[in-house]
Amino acid sequence: FPILLAPLRDRLADLPLRTDAWVQGLRMDAAADDGDVLLRLLEIGFLPGERVHVVARAFPAGDPMAVRVGRTTFALRKREAALVRISTTPPVQGGAA
Repeated sequence: FPILLAPLRDRLADLPLRTDAWVQGLRMDAAADDGDVLLRLLEIGFLPGERVHVVARAFPAGDPMAVRVGRTTFALRKREAALVRISTTPPVQGGAA
């Protein structure tokens, strides 16, 4: 799993509603007490290359948020979503033969 240091604009927590993005990795520079959260994110499918988008945000603060990864929707706190690094550019499929 790649170790990534994500600028704010590359965080799932900042993704606009209904905008497709793809997981690039998790923020492995997170605080030590976030280890359980990182493991949970991996277990529920936040893996590199997975398509994600924000379905909804709670009113008024936007926390928690409903996030779709693959075919499943999860509620995440903004703090948890901030640990997921994303890109709005689809990953390159396959390689040169």
